Amino acid sequence: MSALKLFVHDHGSEGDNSLLKTITFALTHFTVAFTVAYLLTGDILIGSLIAMVEPAINTVAYFFHEKFWARRQRRSAPAAMPRDRSPCNV
Repeated sequence: MSALKLFVHDHGSEGDNSLLKTITFALTHFTVAFTVAYLLTGDILIGSLIAMVEPAINTVAYFFHEKFWARRQRRSAPAAMPRDRSPCNV
């Protein structure tokens, strides 16, 4: 399996909704960006262009941001367990 495919589909045992969250974030962002750009310019074409460019770049950044934080949480989870819980002390 390619490194990119592993990266995108590495959901762990409990599941990782980062791709679904990214899609819903993108839809929300496109809608907000279009509305703001249209209200500021009064032009549907310019509003649409602005709404396509900035959110598209931001959505890609958000996806990798989510992956970074998920990886950070997975790495810090074992460190949160107490160290004095060896099988002899239970």
